[in-house]
Amino acid sequence: MAEVKLAAETRTEFGKGAARRIRRDSKVPAVVYGHGVDPVHITLPGHELQLALRTPNVLLSLEIDGKTQLAIPKAVQRDAIKGFLDHVDLLLVKRGEKVNVEVFVHTEGDLAPGAYLLEHVLSTLTVEAEATHIPESVTVSIEGLEAGASILAKDIPLPKGTTLAIDEDAVVLQVLAAQAEEAPAEAEAEATEA
Repeated sequence: MAEVKLAAETRTEFGKGAARRIRRDSKVPAVVYGHGVDPVHITLPGHELQLALRTPNVLLSLEIDGKTQLAIPKAVQRDAIKGFLDHVDLLLVKRGEKVNVEVFVHTEGDLAPGAYLLEHVLSTLTVEAEATHIPESVTVSIEGLEAGASILAKDIPLPKGTTLAIDEDAVVLQVLAAQAEEAPAEAEAEATEA
C-alpha cells in the first residue's frame, strides 16, 4: 500500500463558523489522535484528501508542524447531499504496528446453474494487519456453489501478515435458493375454487 503525503495545518478555531470558513477555502477540518497523545486539530487540503480516501484504508503521511506522522482514516463524515467531506477523524499509527481495520469482501466466479442467490451476510471483514501493509480488499471464489452453501470467515484467503479479528466461524456469504412467485392469474383461480 502506498503512502499518500498531505500537508496539514494545525488549527485553533473551532465550531461551525470556523469549520464553514475552512470548507469555503477548499479544505477539510480533521482531528488526529492515538498513542496516548492529546488530539491535534488540523486542516487538510480538500481535493487531495478526497482523492486519497478513494483507496480503502489508505495510509496518510501527514506533515504537521515540521514532523511527519502516519495515520489511517477512522471516521469520515460527508455532506449528505453533495458528498463533500465535512470532517475526518484520523488514527495515528507507527510502522510495524498492528491495527484492526475492515476490508471489503469481493467475490469471483459464478454460482452453480440454477435459480440461486448470493447473500452477503458481511460485506466487510475485520482483520488485523501491519499499518503499512493493510490490504484494500479480500477475494473469495464462489464458483459452483449451490443453495445451502456458506463461506465462513476462516474460509477466506488472507494476504500474508493479515489475520482475522472476528470469530472465524462467522458466516460471510451464503447461497440461497430463489423463491418463485405465483403468477397472479393462478392465485386468483385458486382463490375462486376455495
